[in-house]
Amino acid sequence: MKQYCVGIVGATGMVGQRFALLLSGHPWFQIKCLAASKRSAGKTYEEAVAGRWAMTEPIPESLKEMPVFDAVADMEKIASSVDFIFCAVDMKKDEIRALEEAYAKLECPVISNNSAHRGTPDVPMIIPEINPEHAKIIPAQRKRLGTKRGFIAVKSNCSLQSYVPALFPLSNEYGLEKALVCTYQAISGAGKTFERWPEILDNVIPYIGGEEEKSEQEPLKIWGRVEGDKIVNATSPKFTAQCLRVPVSDGHMAAVFASFENKPSKQQILDCWANFSGRPQALHLPSAPKQFLHYFVEDDMPQTKLNRNLEGGMAVSIGRLREDTQYDYKFVCLSHNTLRGAAGGAVLLAELLCAEGYLDK
Repeated sequence: MKQYCVGIVGATGMVGQRFALLLSGHPWFQIKCLAASKRSAGKTYEEAVAGRWAMTEPIPESLKEMPVFDAVADMEKIASSVDFIFCAVDMKKDEIRALEEAYAKLECPVISNNSAHRGTPDVPMIIPEINPEHAKIIPAQRKRLGTKRGFIAVKSNCSLQSYVPALFPLSNEYGLEKALVCTYQAISGAGKTFERWPEILDNVIPYIGGEEEKSEQEPLKIWGRVEGDKIVNATSPKFTAQCLRVPVSDGHMAAVFASFENKPSKQQILDCWANFSGRPQALHLPSAPKQFLHYFVEDDMPQTKLNRNLEGGMAVSIGRLREDTQYDYKFVCLSHNTLRGAAGGAVLLAELLCAEGYLDK
C-alpha cells in the first residue's frame, strides 16, 4: 500500500490524542500536520497538550516538537500539505459542518469523528465490517460539492459500536424486528478523566445529552441503502435506548434485548457471531481485528476493565446470551469507546477507503 500524508484536526482533544497515538506508528499513514483551535496555534504539540494529556501512553516523541496550526485560519496550508485529514473538533454542529465542507472543497478528504454530518444524506456513516458499500455514495457527494478528490465520510456514534455489530449479522440471517438497548458509557466519551471529573466517582448519571436520539436513529442509516444521490434510511428494525454515564475510564457496555422475525436458536446465534467477518478482515487492513466478535461463556463476562482492549481495542466482546420473557433474547456487549468507537474506528474507515481507491484520485 502507498504511503499517505495525514493531518489531525482537533489534535489536542481526547480523541485527537488517541489519533496521535494510533497514527504515530501506522504502516500506511504519516502525520504531517496537527491542528487545533487558535488557543493552541503556534505552540508545539507538547506545549499545547501540557496539563491536558489524557492518555496512559506518553506523547509520541516524533510529535512533541511538531507545531500546531489553527484549524480554521490555516485551512488552506493544512489542506495543501496532506492527502486527507482526520477531524475530531469541539465546536458547534453548524460550525463543524461548515469546517468539514470547507476542507472537502479544498480537495482534502475528511474522515470525521464528529456527529455534525451523520444525518447528511450523501455523507456515508460507515462501520467498516457492516456497511462498507455505503462508500458508493461518495461520487454523488463530490458532484454536489463540486470536487474531484474532496469528500466527507463519518463514523457512527461511539456507543453504537458495542451493540450494532452484534445485531447486524443476526438481522441479516433472522430479521431483527426490534431492540431495546441500555448503554453504560465511560467518562472518556465525554472527554473526561477522573481527575477532571471527581463528581462522577461513586456516581451514575442517567442522562447523556443527545445520546439516546443518536442510539435510536443512527442504526437506521447503517441499515439503510444507497439510492441515487443519497442514502435512504431503513424504517426497521425499531430501536429504543436508555444511556447512562458510569464511573469507568474507557469502555462502553450495552445491555441488549432483541426480537426477530424468525427466532434463531441460541446455537445459531453463537455460530453467526463466531463466523461473522467483514471487508476489513478480507482485506487484512492494519487496524482490523482478526476476530471481530468474541463471545465469552462465563456468566460474569465480558468485563470492562478486562476486555475493553481486546485485539487492540478494536474487537467487540459479547456475553450472557439467554432467552428473555418479553423479547426473544438478551445479552451484553462491550467495546472500547475511544478506540473502536472513535479514533480507531475512523482509522479503520480510512484504511478501508484507501484500499478501495477512494483516496487515490
